[in-house]
Amino acid sequence: MPKNKGKGGKNRKRGKNEADDEKRELVFKEDGQEYAQVTRMLGNGRCEALCIDGTKRLCHIRGKMHKKVWIAAGDIVLVGLRDYQDDKADVILKYMNDEARLLKAYGEIPDTVRLNEGVVDEEDAAAHDDYIQFEDEDIDKI
Repeated sequence: MPKNKGKGGKNRKRGKNEADDEKRELVFKEDGQEYAQVTRMLGNGRCEALCIDGTKRLCHIRGKMHKKVWIAAGDIVLVGLRDYQDDKADVILKYMNDEARLLKAYGEIPDTVRLNEGVVDEEDAAAHDDYIQFEDEDIDKI
């Protein structure tokens, strides 16, 4: 049987549940950055986000956040814009729910952005409107 020569296994990679994110300073956008809301996750460290300026961009999640910060559809993120590609951006920071509410209260994010809920596309909303109405006669036949 081989000897264990590593420094630990899966539990070491997971690390401790460090709660250093609880009270951090609110980061505002700078030049070359924009606020965005994630519309859908694409996999492979990428997501599609609708920026506050109205542009839909393909965003790449940076390596520091890749497996440590979980991003889902509907989250508010800070993206760094690329000078050479306008339709692509890089996710710099994910805002917690209370931080996103503060940004909305400060007027950084417009009031039209809905927080704390997944983004619903128009075609998805139309697909959920279909329903079947049964009559009493149909139920008796079953």
